[in-house]
This record gives sequence, structure tokens and C-alpha cells, in this order.
Amino acid sequence: MAIHENLLGGPPPTHLPDDPGPRELLAGGTSPADVAAKYPTSSLAWARLADEAFERGSVVESYAYARTGYHRGLDSLRRSGWKGHGPVPWEHEPNRGFLRALHALARAAQAIGEQEEYERCSQFLRDSSPAAAEVLG
Repeated sequence: MAIHENLLGGPPPTHLPDDPGPRELLAGGTSPADVAAKYPTSSLAWARLADEAFERGSVVESYAYARTGYHRGLDSLRRSGWKGHGPVPWEHEPNRGFLRALHALARAAQAIGEQEEYERCSQFLRDSSPAAAEVLG
């Protein structure tokens, strides 16, 4: 038996490739807007923009940023072999931008009263990574 065999029979976890540039710029204090402009495919930059907008009460803006990060993340997941379901582990740091954007999209959807989207995104987050759902709330 292989060490990493999936005993539940589901798809294997998807691990996005590491792109440390956006993460390092954000950690160094570069604004998320500048990082998103330099790395427009970075879900992490868009998720951070969504968080900032939400914190200042710009919920529709947060929703738009989160949706952008979510779709950029879906593109990356598909390029990495993801088939529309299966684990996207929080423990793999490059996955966190997508998971943060998905969480931000659920949060903003709830805030604007889009209950169906909130429920869909919340369930998708739990299904993708129970650890992310717990950490992000």
C-alpha cells in the first residue's frame, strides 16, 4: 500500500504551486492593492483586499474582491488537476489564498443578504478544508 493512498476513495488533495512573491510582499507591508496589481492571479492579494474592504464597511466592494480571488483560485486549482471537488488542504500554505477568498465571499454574501451564495460558499469551504473553516470562522 502506498503511503499517501486515499483510503476513502475520493480525489487526492489539491496542492497549489507555491508563489511566494505575493505572500512575501504582503508580509513586508506592501498594500494588497499594489500586490494585486503586480500579481493579478494571486487569490491571497484579492482576499486581503476583501478583508480590508469588509473591515471598513464596504461590503459590496469586499464581495467583488472576494469573487475575483475566488475565481482566480478556481483557475489555479483546475490547472493543478482539481476536478471540481475534493480536499484543498489549509495546511498547504499556497492553498490559503483561495480558501481565504472563499471565506471572504461567503462572509460578504451573507452581509448583503445573498443567503444561497453564503450557504454554498460556506459548505464549499467546509468540504474543501475543515481546518480552514475552523480557522477562518
